Order: sequence, then structure tokens, then C-alpha cells
Amino acid sequence: MTTSDTSQARAELESERLRILSDLADLGLGPEGALEYDDNFADTSQVTAERGEAEALVGELTETLRDIDAALERLKAGTYGVCELCGNAIGTPRLEAVPTARRCIDCAGKA
Repeated sequence: MTTSDTSQARAELESERLRILSDLADLGLGPEGALEYDDNFADTSQVTAERGEAEALVGELTETLRDIDAALERLKAGTYGVCELCGNAIGTPRLEAVPTARRCIDCAGKA
């Protein structure tokens, strides 16, 4: 990867990280890492279902955030774009499609 590619990847990952943090805050994720609900939060089946959906979304966003943080750490370590299994370069098209990719396309297909 070129320095320009690395800089662009870092900018995109950091931008996505900020967006996810904002989304998590909008969903009510508190500092303890759990959803915080208003004391007047109704306990009807509809509200319970919506709460379940919010919790599922928070789980997905949190997992994506972990992937982004790991990719940013690989950028710092100089291992971004290197397959964790075989050590070969991860193709630029794959990194453009999946900036958090840890494996090249061949190794990803084996898992």
C-alpha cells in the first residue's frame, strides 16, 4: 500500500468510527457500555420489541467499532493490508470494499 492509500484508509476508518460512536450515543448507549432507558420507558410488548431491536443494533455497531479499532491499530503497527493468515498482501479492491479486512480473499474464502 502507498502512503496515500494508507492515509485515505485511516481517514475513512476514523470517519466511520465517529459516525458509529454518534449512532451509539443516539441509541442511548451509556458510559458503562449498556443502553440507558428513561425511567418512564413503557413496558409494553411493542416497546419491548423495539428495545430488543435497539439492543441488537447496538451489538452490531459495537462489533463494527471493534473491527475499525483493530484496523486502526494495524495501521499504526504497519500491518494494515497484510493477511493475518498467510502474510500476503490484501488486494486494494478488497480493502476498498471492506476496509477492516484481516484476510486476503483466498484466506477469507477458507474460513
